[in-house]
Formats: sequence, structure tokens, C-alpha cells
Amino acid sequence: MKDDKNSSRRVTDWLPVTKKETDIRGWEDLDVILFSGDAYVDHPSFGSAVIARVIESRGCKIAIVPQPNWRDDLRDFKKFGIPKLFFAVTSGCMDSMVNHYTAGRRLRSDDAYTAGGKGGFRPDYALSVYSGILKKLFPEVPVVAGGVEASLRRFTHYDFWSDSLKPSIISDGSIDLLVYGMGESPVIEILDLMKKGVPFSSLKTVAQTGLLVPDREKLFPDKNWIDVELYPHQECLADKRKFAENYILAEKYSSGNGQVRLIQKSGESYVVINPRRKTESDNIDLAFDLPYTRLPHPKYNAKGGVPAYDMIRHSVTLHRGCFGGCSFCSITMHQGKRVVSRSESSILREVESVAGMQDFKGYISDMGGPSANMYGMSGENRELCGKCSRPSCLYPSICGNLVFNHKPLIDLYRKAEKEKGIKKIFISSGIRYDMLLCGDAEKRKKYFCDEYIKKIVKDHISGRLKAAPEHTSARVLQLMRKPPYKLFERFKKLFEKLTEEAGLNQQIVPYFISSHPGSELEDMAELAVLTKSDGFKLEQVQDFTPTPMTLSSVIYYTGFDPYTKKKVYCAKSSEERNDQRSFFFWYKEENREKLKRRLRKIGREDIIKSLFGVK
Repeated sequence: MKDDKNSSRRVTDWLPVTKKETDIRGWEDLDVILFSGDAYVDHPSFGSAVIARVIESRGCKIAIVPQPNWRDDLRDFKKFGIPKLFFAVTSGCMDSMVNHYTAGRRLRSDDAYTAGGKGGFRPDYALSVYSGILKKLFPEVPVVAGGVEASLRRFTHYDFWSDSLKPSIISDGSIDLLVYGMGESPVIEILDLMKKGVPFSSLKTVAQTGLLVPDREKLFPDKNWIDVELYPHQECLADKRKFAENYILAEKYSSGNGQVRLIQKSGESYVVINPRRKTESDNIDLAFDLPYTRLPHPKYNAKGGVPAYDMIRHSVTLHRGCFGGCSFCSITMHQGKRVVSRSESSILREVESVAGMQDFKGYISDMGGPSANMYGMSGENRELCGKCSRPSCLYPSICGNLVFNHKPLIDLYRKAEKEKGIKKIFISSGIRYDMLLCGDAEKRKKYFCDEYIKKIVKDHISGRLKAAPEHTSARVLQLMRKPPYKLFERFKKLFEKLTEEAGLNQQIVPYFISSHPGSELEDMAELAVLTKSDGFKLEQVQDFTPTPMTLSSVIYYTGFDPYTKKKVYCAKSSEERNDQRSFFFWYKEENREKLKRRLRKIGREDIIKSLFGVK
């Protein structure tokens, strides 16, 4: 049975998603059944595909149920029967609420992870809905949950869409084991232990997992771990300061430093989150070297492309994790602060695979990760890193122990360029220019910073380079844990100088956020003036969305900075947020009179003149 769109492919090249496909393989029963909120795209950028392929690689029979119908008679949840080991559940590559709603809490009509880009194929709070259905239908079968939604909702967290604190996602008992972060290693350990005969009920000390226990006495001791207790969920509801203190501890231990097991009482039970494991490069290579088709399942051929796939189909991921520690970003709480890089050989094998795709025209769309330029970087003294509790290696200044050598990345680009069939490699991930413009001239030379900038500008831009200053206000940038705007202006001038010298027509595209905690209307007005003077008409902008378990969301909910305890203004009403966002688009005629009125109200006629040339 062949797929019409790719004649060289058979449907058995993908993992089965229907009973017919398991019958073709001769499978009468399954070891694991995975439910996902995303369409099934067999590509290493899609978490459900990665975990499913990892499970397959351990000799297990696995089927995927992508975007099960939760509204009908629940036949999607029953069609494969009961697995021998467990049900696996993920809401997909995004938190389902971020996927569903805009920053203004308006329902989106589209979904980038669904065929045809159509919305409505997954429920709100998808992970809880899927797990609850499975637990009700099959109460004796273990449910293992993972992915972004699991990671970011593992403790008491602020939920922007209900404007309330919610307990850990495992507190209702429908999830038996939560896997947070990048799940390959914990899933492998779970599978190997179960295949050795260890009962699921004994899997209480697998690193990077979480579970609910009825009382403290049921905890398995571990001589290598230190237990730290968070304030109970009920106390967080009553006292915002306790919720904020919990966040500080969660952030401190998010990368596994100190091997701390965090415990939080929720109702009459206890949420137990085991420490993050220290993943090495061979683990990440394993995940990327599996036999992906790199294509959506053929069931979607007649339904239109999957937009998220169309964006990354010819891209290559180099690393995971980010040591930037930006306040509004959830990467640290999910992937971790420690950067885990693939081996050069694994990356080049994937470049070769991309070059062999039928629709490949010679252009790699991106070679990067959470950041474009963190590949292979880590602390010089690893032992010191293991004791460090700094949320960011870059803010408020670059850590003296950080080796931000760009030479391995430059060498990797050059080797990839020489692969057969490669015409051009574009770098689309955001550049961390604060490392490249480090004030220490000796380190800039030692770590090939200038060479990297020149290489990127000359060889790897498809006309537009992404950079994320995020704001212009020093006060707001401090809350964001981002460098001063003047540093971005320096980078812009250097970029333009190198572009001109190379005889190229390229531009830098800055990203900005409105309504971030600390940002007031006057700050946005000044942002408009500064970016106008720098020659920008902004396009790549967003209104701040408080996502679960980020510092910015904690500030938004509590009204103060957990670290300093100082009050912080937060724009919360629709009117306040819309007003701030309007300043991004000061140049649009429909915004002119409205912005003038706002500026007169706060006594900033000078800004009216700067923006519009009239009082």
C-alpha cells in the first residue's frame, strides 16, 4: 500500500494511526498508545513523533491517535483497545490554551498544527481532557503525560484564560506519571524498567517525572536527592507572596542543579516532582537519528498542508535549551537552562536527509534552536555550573564562566554548505547579539564573535535577520532580563555596515512586546519614537500573553517582582492593552487621532511632534 503523494513511500513507513494500519503490520495488540493534540507529522521537530519513534526504538509496538474526537461516543479513545504498558498523552507542541486563544483571550479560527490550518480539533486544556477520558474509560491502565502543557503546569500556576491559580495538572489523579522537559530519556527508563518486570506503581524515582502520592509516607527515599517543600496550593490561593516564593524555588531548581525533589501539597495529596536529569549529547542524537519520514501522515494529503510543518520541513535543529533566561519565555521551564547540543555527525546526517527530500530545492530554511547562536556552549567549569542558581547566564551580565565560542558553529555551517545538493543555508532563529557584542574585546576575539557576525551577514540571511530587543525602556528590559536597547542599536549599525560592504540588500527585523509587566503607555510612546528614529515601521510584534510558569506571568498575577518584592504596574484591561499595542503602528492613519488624544492626556505633546510632525 503506497502513499499517492510520495510514490516511494509506503503507509507502513509511518507509525500506525488506524486499526487498518496495525492489521497491515500484523499487530494484534500494542504496548503503548499515544494520544496527541497535533496532527501526526513524522518529523523530529514534532514532539509526539519523537517520543513515538523513541518508544518504537525500544522494541515496542506503538500506535498514535492524533487529535482524537472528544465530543462524540469516544470511539477514537477505544479503537486500539488496551495497551500492555500504558497510554501516553500530550496536548501537542504548544500549550492548548496558547494554541487556542489570542493575547486578548479571543478564540483563534486557525491552528498551525492541524491539517489545513483549521481550528477546533483539540479541546481547551487538552492534556487534562484526554487524560480524564482515558482514566474514566480504562481506570486500571496507567496514563503517562508529557509535552509543553505537562511541563508548564506541573506546579500551582497562573492560568491567564481563567484568570486564576490552578493546581498541578496531576492533582486530579487522571495522570499517573508526568514527564516534564524533553522526554526521551525518562521514557526510555520507564520502558526499560517495565520490560524488566518492574511494576508501574513502583516507578516513583525516575528522574524528570512527577507523580501524585496520598501522603508523605508513601514517598520513596532517594539518597542522592534533597527534598524541598513548596507552599501548598491552598496557601498560594490565599497569599500571592507564597505563590511567588514557590516560583523562585521552581526556577532555581529547573535545570536540575542540586538534584532537588520538589514537593507541594495539593488538597489532601502531594505533588512530587523529581529532579531534572543531566542529558548528554548522545541522548539528543538518538532522538534525531531515528527513521522519520519527515512528512505528515498520508491521511492528510487531501486536507491541505500542516502549516507548522510547512515552516520547518527543511530546517535542522542543532540544540535544545537556552541559558538566556528571559522572564516571559517558557523554554527554561520546559527544555532547561542547560544547552544540550547534537553531535556534528548527527547534524550533517540530517542535512543530507533534507537534501534528499523530493521537494527540496537546495535551501535549508534554518539551522538553529531556541536561539541561533548557542550551539555547543556551556560553562568552562561544569562543577561550578552544577552549583549555580542564576536564572540567566547572560543577564544582568554575561557569566564569567560561560564559554560562548562561536567557532564550532562557524565550522558546522561551512561543513553543511559543502553537502551535496545544498545551495544556501539560512539562519532564521533569533540571534543573541548580547554575546556577540560582549564588552570584553579579548573574549570577543577568543570566541570568534566578529567572525560569526560577518559569516551570518554575508552568507546566511534570506533578506531579513531576526533579532529581539523586545522593548526600549530600561525599566521594562530589566524586568524582561534583556540587555539595553542601545546594544541593539549598536548591533543594527554593525549589521548595516557589513551588509553594505558585502553589496547586499538586507534588513534587520526587530521583535517587540507590548503590555509586558512594567510597560506603561508612556514607555510605548517612547518606544514608537525611538524605533521611528531608527528607521523602523514595526511588523513583528506581539501583545504579552502570561503563559504558565514564567516569571512575567507571576509578576502579572501578583503585581510585584518575586525577587525584589517591588510593585510592578501591569496593563490588564482590554483598553490599556489595545492602547499600548497601537503605538507599534503609529504610522497607520486609523491610529493617528487616538494616539494624539492619549499623548495629550499624559502631557506628552513632544511625542506627538516627534511622531506626526504636528502638535
